[in-house]
Amino acid sequence: MNKTIVVFGSSTGTCEAIAEKIAQKLGCEVINVQDLTAEVVENNQNLILGTSTWGAGELQDDWYDGLRVLQDANLADKTIALFGCGDCESYGDTFVGGIGELYNGIKESGATFVGAVSTDGYTFDDSEAVVDGKFVGLPLDDVNEDDKTDARIDAWVAEISPNL
Repeated sequence: MNKTIVVFGSSTGTCEAIAEKIAQKLGCEVINVQDLTAEVVENNQNLILGTSTWGAGELQDDWYDGLRVLQDANLADKTIALFGCGDCESYGDTFVGGIGELYNGIKESGATFVGAVSTDGYTFDDSEAVVDGKFVGLPLDDVNEDDKTDARIDAWVAEISPNL
């Protein structure tokens, strides 16, 4: 297994708690995106990146600097999995749009993306995070669908683990 790190951006603590659950299940380190550096990227083969979604589908604020770090790094030999938090009831038209922004910012990097998730079982109107009929990462609504969070994380971690 190659070295893996979970990187999160969280304003209220929800995405941080989810990042910690994922890192625990994968047995790897977790850091705040504020601590993401070129050296961290270079020293990890697998990057599990998580963001909450704000406003009209935007990244969590700290991710804008983190995205620049990723865009300046050589990601060609990296494996990346994305996850994110959103609110499917109040923001159903931009549900987990932050994942989509993160993906769009690095999709041309040459990295291998794993962990796309079917839209089946999710209630939302639209999402920038849906590409070719699937979410580009794990979408979670820990406010309105918190009863589904743990099972969704478990299934996703089981799916991505062989690729890490």
